[in-house]
Amino acid sequence: MKPDRRNRELARIHIAAQALGMDDDAYREMLSGVAGVSSAAELTADGRKQVLDHLKRCGFQFRRRGQKTSVEGPDRSPLMGKIEAHLADAKRPWEYAHGMARRMFRVDRLEWCSAAQLHKIVAALEYDAGRRKRRG
Repeated sequence: MKPDRRNRELARIHIAAQALGMDDDAYREMLSGVAGVSSAAELTADGRKQVLDHLKRCGFQFRRRGQKTSVEGPDRSPLMGKIEAHLADAKRPWEYAHGMARRMFRVDRLEWCSAAQLHKIVAALEYDAGRRKRRG
């Protein structure tokens, strides 16, 4: 493996993690869960591929040079606000919504979901609110 390719892949991993809003703890937890390492420097070629594939599943879209890189979709903050309101109304913790993201999309945290995925989580929470209201 060429060092240039390794360095490019490591750079892509760091860029994606930053764009997805991962703090250092979440980043290291992701590396450990996906590839069994605590640092990107320890990744093998297969490990780097697994991590890059995971970051793509989390909603990060890699682009060619000169194009902006980000999580797909429009501004996601209004959707996060709706999720927060539904959780507060149902007296549920944020972990409940993270669990929904894991079950529905195999994404560990809401922050890593795309706008389309967040829309689906909002819809599921609204459905749940209606069900709770009918029960009384």
